[in-house]
Amino acid sequence: MPVADHGHAGLWALAWRRLRADRLAMAALAVVAACLAMVLMSATGLVAADWEDEVAVNYAPPAFVGAPPDAAAATAVTRAVPDNPFDPLAAELRALRAELAREHPEANAPRRATLPFGADKWGHDIVKKTIKGGETSIVVGLVAALLAVGLGTLFGAVSGFYGGLVDDFFNWFYSVFTAIPSILMILTVAAVLQQKGVLTIVLILGLTGWTGPYRLIRAEYLRHKAREYVLAADAIGASPWRRIFGHIFPNVSHVALVQLSILVVGFIKAEVILSFLGFGVPVGVVSWGSMLNEAQNELLLGKWWQLAAAAVAMAVLVTAFSLLADALRDALDPKVKS
Repeated sequence: MPVADHGHAGLWALAWRRLRADRLAMAALAVVAACLAMVLMSATGLVAADWEDEVAVNYAPPAFVGAPPDAAAATAVTRAVPDNPFDPLAAELRALRAELAREHPEANAPRRATLPFGADKWGHDIVKKTIKGGETSIVVGLVAALLAVGLGTLFGAVSGFYGGLVDDFFNWFYSVFTAIPSILMILTVAAVLQQKGVLTIVLILGLTGWTGPYRLIRAEYLRHKAREYVLAADAIGASPWRRIFGHIFPNVSHVALVQLSILVVGFIKAEVILSFLGFGVPVGVVSWGSMLNEAQNELLLGKWWQLAAAAVAMAVLVTAFSLLADALRDALDPKVKS
């Protein structure tokens, strides 16, 4: 319907105008966009592709702290292995070592005593490791939030539009999920899946986080289904699904968008907690949560830089997402007339 389309376009144009007028919101949007661009470059291998290379000595400190007193001895360690003349595979081993040296010349290079923000116990660059860990954490937060908002929107739309027994069923289902503490529900789903991995974390968070969007979307559909434009669509023969998603949803989509931005923040923090508790990413995959899990033992040795890198990166992104979510909520508020 042309009138509904004009109103919908006007809402988004007005919201963008309000958002641009908020300098703090635009700064938060720039930070979020930069993080998403970093994730894309990391996923495509443009940055941090070599984060697993052992380029420094174990626990190399940040450059601004300075090299340890025994740095010269540590960097002079050689990886050469003497041949055993009685080994029948000596020739094959020499050929294999030569091939590895050609393919990975950095393996025999001397390790650095310091890095810009230090190294972990294997000599991995903390900056590159933080970028690669951010790829995992942010992807988990975004995809899980999309799944949760998608389920919450679908359930809320069907429940609010049809009412009756359908609404009773979804309300009962919602009550079951909300009656159990969220952390227990997350751990229960994790125990049922019994498999570590990024997909498992996405399913855990997405299947347990739909209740908030469901409650809000259901309320919006209860309010909109009796309005004139929906009744007019029914009068001209529009199907129920067309009224649900073609007429009502464009007018309540801002609620789903705000819920998406809020859940991304919550799920990034939840991934960190799951990885810290051992239910997160598997061995060989790095995330901010796994970095914090490693850092708890490093703190006993006075090695604080991995903890600081992961914590600062997560704090910056979560703060920016939170500020952006608040600004979106205000900008998309239909009661604001400016």
